[in-house]
Amino acid sequence: MSLAPSAKRIPANPDKPRRFAFVLLENFSLLSFATAIECLRIANRMTGKTVYEWIIIGEGGEGVSCSAGTAFALDGDLIELQRDDTLMVCGGIDVQQATTKKFLGWLRREARKGMAVAGLCTGAYSLAKAGLLDGRRATIHWENQDSFAEEFEEVNLTKSVFVVDKNRMTTAGGTSSIDLMLKLIADDQDEDLANAVADQLIYSSIRTDQDTQRLSVPTRIGVRHPKLSQVIQMMESNIEEPISPSTLARDVGMSTRQLERLFRRYLNRSPKRYYMELRLQKARNLLMQTDMSVINVALACGFASPSHFSKCYRAHYDTTPYRERGSHSTRLSI
Repeated sequence: MSLAPSAKRIPANPDKPRRFAFVLLENFSLLSFATAIECLRIANRMTGKTVYEWIIIGEGGEGVSCSAGTAFALDGDLIELQRDDTLMVCGGIDVQQATTKKFLGWLRREARKGMAVAGLCTGAYSLAKAGLLDGRRATIHWENQDSFAEEFEEVNLTKSVFVVDKNRMTTAGGTSSIDLMLKLIADDQDEDLANAVADQLIYSSIRTDQDTQRLSVPTRIGVRHPKLSQVIQMMESNIEEPISPSTLARDVGMSTRQLERLFRRYLNRSPKRYYMELRLQKARNLLMQTDMSVINVALACGFASPSHFSKCYRAHYDTTPYRERGSHSTRLSI
């Protein structure tokens, strides 16, 4: 197990269990929360003593539902924590709505104590909104990367599975909570315990913050052609200022005609069509996850005019960007 370096936590009292305060936001990701807390439970079981404790809190102090609809009782409201606690914000879908002004005020006050603060899954959004990630490296679920990057330019966003930047921690969601918790356990106790916990979880491939969260391009598209993968990577990295097919072809050492044949053979569409779909997918993410104007969304996705953007969007999604934005707002208000 290879672990990335970080500031190791040295408790004031080594015999005192390390306490985690899990804050559950409405519609939080059950998987991210459950895997994190299971790592702590198993660590206690494997050591035969209580090395970790935890409390589950949230705004209002009564109950909260995960994104799957299951309701959870809370141990309490947003209480005052101790400096040596570790605060874990568990986010999920519609995190913007769950990140209320009351919660942000409480989060900022607690963070000023100097405690370690983590954002699991989209919990990174709450941390960034509170200003806790300014000038820091961070990550968030790949589906939220576009909107996050647009809103929080002062955060050094990465595509890592998890990131530890001093006393700020973020994960990409899903099983990445396991990787972060195993690192913390290894730092607190030792790597043998972290590996034992991984074995109990039947978790055979422990990832570090050097691992990226998404599958490689060849795996995602089901095609292992090096030049095709290279072109798609270039497309994904240049959404706001699209590159012409002729330039893409030249950069990988082939003619435009050869590039056309390559895309037709493996993806059953032209390079131009594939590129357009990537841009429209990002546009939809921005419309659904941010308050950016439709015009600014169009510009961020490489469209020179709103009318052209609207025409392309309608052709692909059978609705206009304005209606997409309106229907999403209606769903959030129900």
